[in-house]
Amino acid sequence: MSLFPIYLKLTARPCVVVGAGAVAAGKIESLLAADAKITVIAPEATARVQEWAEAGDLRWERREYREGDLAGVFLVVAGTSTPAVNRAVFAEASAAGVLCNSVDDPPFCDFYFPSVVRRGELQIAISTGGESPALAQRLRREIQEALPLDTGDWLKELGWLRREVTAAEPLGEERRLFLHDLAQREVCGYEQCPSRIRARRHAAEHGLAASKAAPEEKEP
Repeated sequence: MSLFPIYLKLTARPCVVVGAGAVAAGKIESLLAADAKITVIAPEATARVQEWAEAGDLRWERREYREGDLAGVFLVVAGTSTPAVNRAVFAEASAAGVLCNSVDDPPFCDFYFPSVVRRGELQIAISTGGESPALAQRLRREIQEALPLDTGDWLKELGWLRREVTAAEPLGEERRLFLHDLAQREVCGYEQCPSRIRARRHAAEHGLAASKAAPEEKEP
């Protein structure tokens, strides 16, 4: 099976999770991190899910799933302990063109939840195509240990510096190569940061004035 790796913007998009046990709670947490608009449908829920509902982070409909619950939904997770219910959710989702993940049932999934390493805006997603979630989790732990804890802070500063460069320099090969070079260097938030000084010098040498009307290049 060929999978297309993609990052979806779920902010304020309606997403449904059918089920509210421990497994479903993990999926709910991932959707919360993406700022999705979440409705949970389940007669019972774990303490975590109840806390999220009480805090207003999601809406909990305390009942069984029924056909028609996916009207207007962008994405659904079928996370009950009853395979027949999960497959009914998948059938409705397929008919309605709604993306569906049926937990621990790969043939009834349009997408999988990857194991994710997060450092601020940096996200590294690992998927085994449903073959071995345990391997994905092991790789996630290894990458977590290898990445410095301040990588997110460094990336934030690199982003600010990149925006300074793209605002000052015209589009072209010089700028592209320089941005790739900056990604190899230490960047800090101070005005006298060597990378910032170097960026300003580079802008002065390669056409400061042409600037802001130029479209930004696409990153590979």
